[in-house]
Amino acid sequence: MDNLKVLMVAAEISPFAKAGGLADVTGSLPPALSALGVDVRLVMPKYGSISEKKYALKRIHKDIDVPTGGKIIKIDIYQGALPRTDIPVYFIDCPEYFGDKEIYLGEKDTQRFIFFSLSILYILPIIEFKPDVVHAHDFHSALVANFINLSNFTYSKDAKTLYTIHNLNYQGQASPDVLKEGNLSASSLESLATDAKDGDINFMVQGIFNCQALNTVSPTYAKEIMTKEQGSGLHRVIKKNKHKLLGILNGLDISKFNPETDPNICCNFSVESLDKKSENKLALQRELGLPEDKDKPLLAIVSRLAWQKGFELINSELLEKLDFQLIVLGTGEEKYENHFKDLAEKFPEKVSAQIKFDLGLAQRIYAGSDFFLMPSRYEPCGLGQMIAMRYGSLPIVRYTGGLADTVNKKVGFSFKTFSQKAFYLAVNRALKTYYNKKKYQSMQARAMKVDFSWSRSAKKYLNIYRKLTKHKN
Repeated sequence: MDNLKVLMVAAEISPFAKAGGLADVTGSLPPALSALGVDVRLVMPKYGSISEKKYALKRIHKDIDVPTGGKIIKIDIYQGALPRTDIPVYFIDCPEYFGDKEIYLGEKDTQRFIFFSLSILYILPIIEFKPDVVHAHDFHSALVANFINLSNFTYSKDAKTLYTIHNLNYQGQASPDVLKEGNLSASSLESLATDAKDGDINFMVQGIFNCQALNTVSPTYAKEIMTKEQGSGLHRVIKKNKHKLLGILNGLDISKFNPETDPNICCNFSVESLDKKSENKLALQRELGLPEDKDKPLLAIVSRLAWQKGFELINSELLEKLDFQLIVLGTGEEKYENHFKDLAEKFPEKVSAQIKFDLGLAQRIYAGSDFFLMPSRYEPCGLGQMIAMRYGSLPIVRYTGGLADTVNKKVGFSFKTFSQKAFYLAVNRALKTYYNKKKYQSMQARAMKVDFSWSRSAKKYLNIYRKLTKHKN
């Protein structure tokens, strides 16, 4: 055993607070690391929505002074554990910054999260944890690397940093004035001085330059972000740091996403009892008011409704030309919410638009659908296609990022060009396969057997930690 000590820092961790796939990763990777002998602990803000009673959180320290912007802010520390584990999770309680129920507040976020990153240094001696590696995620905790590089605090000065980019599009940009919130200025570090020349500070750029190791959440996405088309304006920055860049595919909590034991679905099933999947389909059609027909192809979307996801390709023309039912579950940009509401109104016998967040319904959709749609413009990793495959719902995806790394022609359908024609042909190909029952069922069986557990990827993270700290096996 390595006895490696790792502190994972993130704005969201499932199940405590979740806005997207980041929370799924930070909630499911640590148990896999712990199984490999890593002493991993997590820290996140204590938002107003996090229930102390529900998660048995206990306040372990009170009134810790954090000097910021010429004043002293007091924080409390609460402690809990990841469900079904003894992995500690520390919550920074500071109502001034994190008292709202929402995780993200827009313009205020850079100010809130630079304070969060700064406070990490002040809680380490209090919780008496001296990490070998601080593993920071996305722009919210990017400046932890800056603070560690600048500070001489006993508990953090020797720590190495790994910075994980989950989505390059959300970079955290603000006026250089925000640096005061972290007791910094543009002259504090060369990276800050360089960054401030264009009139703002980019948190993600800071994380990239100041970390000792850098990764993103799939091998293909790691390559794509070095291109002008997919680099979101940072391709040159990424290229400059490519010597420390690695793509590691996300995994799944396979105990949570398991059709054999899932309590949210009406009929549990496995590869050996795939015929029972149709019972879930009929129950889902009944629940959402679609005509009950086990032989009608049922396509599904469970997603944040955003430009990234490419949902313009799912339109009236597609529904008029091809014979299938469609269920959509998600919330997001008003434009896309209205798009699917309009389709449901126009095609009530074919489309059900559930514009809401409902974890139980999501599971029933995975279990009851025949195909899962992800026509994304870009997709750093994507978890939906992996979950769908676990439930025997074959993905129809655009060949990009993590979708390219997880979906091949043996387990799903893909298209390369982001166009109506290419998407139509992929869906049509899938529907033709559906009516070839022998081929369709063999694809389902292969998809359900793909190993998406964290075990393989966790070993890759462990290797990074070891290289950073010179730990040997």
